[in-house]
Amino acid sequence: FYDVVIEVAIIRPGPIQGDMVHPYLARRAGREEIAYFDERLKPVLERTLGVPLFQEQMLKIAMIMANFSGDEAEELRRALSFHRSEERMNKVSVKLREAMARNQVAPEVIEKVLHSITSFALYGFPESHAISFAILAYGSAYLKVHRPAEFYASLINNQPMGFYTPATIVKDARRHGVKVKPVCVAQSEWNCTVIADDTIRLGFCVVNGLQREHADDFLRERKERPFSSLEDFRKRAVLLTKDELRRLANLGALNCFAEHRRAAMWKMEETPHDDLLTEAGHPERKSRDPDEVTLKLSRRDPSIFARDDESESSPLPRMTLPERVRADYEVMDLTTGPHPMKLVRAQLPDIWQAIDLAQAKHGSIVRIAGNVICRQRPGTAKGFVFISLEDETGVSNAIVTPDLFEETRLLVTEEPFLVIEGEVQNTDNVVLIKAQKIFPLISEALVGSESHDFH
Repeated sequence: FYDVVIEVAIIRPGPIQGDMVHPYLARRAGREEIAYFDERLKPVLERTLGVPLFQEQMLKIAMIMANFSGDEAEELRRALSFHRSEERMNKVSVKLREAMARNQVAPEVIEKVLHSITSFALYGFPESHAISFAILAYGSAYLKVHRPAEFYASLINNQPMGFYTPATIVKDARRHGVKVKPVCVAQSEWNCTVIADDTIRLGFCVVNGLQREHADDFLRERKERPFSSLEDFRKRAVLLTKDELRRLANLGALNCFAEHRRAAMWKMEETPHDDLLTEAGHPERKSRDPDEVTLKLSRRDPSIFARDDESESSPLPRMTLPERVRADYEVMDLTTGPHPMKLVRAQLPDIWQAIDLAQAKHGSIVRIAGNVICRQRPGTAKGFVFISLEDETGVSNAIVTPDLFEETRLLVTEEPFLVIEGEVQNTDNVVLIKAQKIFPLISEALVGSESHDFH
């Protein structure tokens, strides 16, 4: 459990700025000997392998190395906690330096101690705080392993929250063996529900534009008597607007009463309307500079745009698989179908899948591609940008240097799907791609969720 406590604390900007992360990881892995600024600090730093990570350790270091009194240590604590006040921290640092010098601490040790403490003023963590977060992390990990259906259903039900979108949560659930059933007017509740140890049913809460009051109304009707047909549903779901009915048909929630989505859309209309067809169509992308370097996939791949069955009784053809995925994202911002990258994988023979990157040789050049689910540029990262790309097998991560980011800023910040070519950094089972080239990935089949950007 204490490893989780360390993990929570060590990713804070304080330890990062104080050059504490790499020494700790190297010592934890046995690649570096455990050492202390001063042997007198062993009782304070032994549990964290000689690396100061917590606010409490900083106070004890000051008391040992500078003979700080309890009141002086409290003054230091306040300086560390006082909204990162540089003036207050500088004042305490001068006092700390003078006290350590009087205590005959070696100059190089004084500098190391001061560097650690002043860095800690940048978002340092008390150990108690880290333990509290670690309990939440440990409990979440336990639920994900032992009660995955409940874990994922709860995450979706409590959106918006956290770092990842519902689309990414659904894909992660499926990669971890949880079956995700689509929204269905005959079986779904408002919230996502657990229907078996390894299966959840999506709820109406994921449907954009569906009012809770309207859903609750037809759910009460269904509880009194199940819907017997599409016509029965339409007559009794009296609060649903035409737009809400179209949304339910478009995402397949009425398929329990129809052969397919467009058949349901047709039946929902007394007189067919052209706009029904356009809602599941393919909006044109903005025009592009003809000189722009782009990795563009073929417009029509027969294998992915093939119709399931051309001989249906409905006058409207079934949606193709890419059309169904697109309709899902338009109405729910997620899909229970295949990841969009799976639809174009056959056209990307030289692109590594996320799941295979662990086997990539350190220093080799590879290409990765996927839906951008996260863009980050932390204030402590000296202008570097971190991008997470999701494909059908998982998530890959890339680092973009400040210079490359300036060259490709619009591409990096706007394109939903990217191809990144770069050098593999494979260390301690952590794989990152240091980007060298970045391209947009364009295909009619590609549609994805919004990313978590620059938070």
